[in-house]
Amino acid sequence: MTADIGRASAIALVGVQGRVIEVEAHLTSQLPGFSIIGLPDAALGEARERVRSASALAGCPLPARRITVNLTPASIPKRGSGFDLAIAMAVLGAEGIAPRVSRDVAYIGELGLDGRVRPVPGVIPMVIAARDAAIGTVVVPVGNVDEARIVPGIEVIGTASLRASAITAGALLPPVETDPVLPALPVETRPEAHDLADVIGNAVGVRAVIAAAAGGHHMFLLGPPGAGKTMLAERLPGLLPDLDPEAALELAAVRSVSGLGSQSWSVRPPWEAPHHSSSTTALIGGGSGLLRPGAVSRATRGVLFLDEATEFPRAVLDALRQPLESGRITIHRSVGSAEFPARCQVVLAANPCPCGNAGVRNGPPCSCSPSTVRKYLGRLSGPLLDRIDIRVAVPRVTTGAIRATEGSAPTTAEAAALVATARGRMAERLRGTGWACNAEVTGPWLRADGRAQPGATDPLDRALDRGTLTMRGWDRVMRLSWTLADLDDVERPGAREVQRALALRSAL
Repeated sequence: MTADIGRASAIALVGVQGRVIEVEAHLTSQLPGFSIIGLPDAALGEARERVRSASALAGCPLPARRITVNLTPASIPKRGSGFDLAIAMAVLGAEGIAPRVSRDVAYIGELGLDGRVRPVPGVIPMVIAARDAAIGTVVVPVGNVDEARIVPGIEVIGTASLRASAITAGALLPPVETDPVLPALPVETRPEAHDLADVIGNAVGVRAVIAAAAGGHHMFLLGPPGAGKTMLAERLPGLLPDLDPEAALELAAVRSVSGLGSQSWSVRPPWEAPHHSSSTTALIGGGSGLLRPGAVSRATRGVLFLDEATEFPRAVLDALRQPLESGRITIHRSVGSAEFPARCQVVLAANPCPCGNAGVRNGPPCSCSPSTVRKYLGRLSGPLLDRIDIRVAVPRVTTGAIRATEGSAPTTAEAAALVATARGRMAERLRGTGWACNAEVTGPWLRADGRAQPGATDPLDRALDRGTLTMRGWDRVMRLSWTLADLDDVERPGAREVQRALALRSAL
């Protein structure tokens, strides 16, 4: 009895984290068969037939021997079809057809029955994991090459077919004229940015959006239908600065796992606006098989806009409480657990009641009972609202307000320049702390190095003693105070900045 072993490397995804998997192929002279062990899921278990057919049509059919493929570490669940190419190359290496196959090369890709290598989602975190494990070369489908080359420090080779990969690994196969190439995965188109100068009749809302952009604060907009809540929210991403390389790579990894293909890379903050019928899984992430990121993770380093927030189920909204505080979310399911980034700015928008007229001056009377209004707004729980730094009322626009504010709103470019200057001050002050903006600083820092001018926090202290402000609320008002000070080029928040911040938090 003879036995041969071939080895290659593959990458398993756990959330947006990649784990290097060693693929071992063992060939013996026992009765012919093909088995895969090491916690494969159903899609990976079906790789037997894909590899067998692809190898035959590539000109290197599998031998009539017992083939056992082991995916190690065996304790890590392996899901999806992205292991196909690595399994095929390990088998060809064990057979001696591709002698240069080794663990120093990671193979990623799904095989078609005709031997073509199909693109797969999640390539960016896979390549990052290979690089961090000191693997020098990664072979990916041609449709994923542009996406994979985003990651620096590792050689990326594109392959169109199993035949091409085998020839690269030293296989002596007859050449073909050309290999058919499958296109990249479909990508998402990004909407154009809106200009802040389009907003009229709402000076307070404009100032609130600029403050939110400068400090990275969450925001709640409450007002009647047609007042301009969505209009204000849509202008927030245009005010945010470009992402630094580390943040852009983190976002690209999430977008890659979400299947957004070659346009995973972007230096602009993302925008996500899920419909109010979205489930908790759609908003937070998860799934029954491969755990996928939800809208809050796809919006990381950008904006998550929940329009008609009071129409979302309360349980869905309350699921945001943890990521709003920590900037990350861990999903636990029976199939395993995964951690996703979720450091985004959340913007909520809602009507004051089901008919939209509660508390509206000079408008039609509200037809809702007081209990209906309380129940409607009660879908936004107190703990959730306590995590929102800015809460402003967006009044219905009148002709008087239009005349008073016409031409006063800054353009997006002008406001973005203010935001960039304020962020520069934050970066200088927070250098070496690990925080990038005021919304990330902690309470101990605010009461020590980041304390306000003497006596400035007296209104907050009284509100805390009366119970109208929580300790978390105290911290968030102070964070917003620092942002207002940075926008006004004030060295340290004083009574004016603290009072304005408290007004923006309690404007409802």
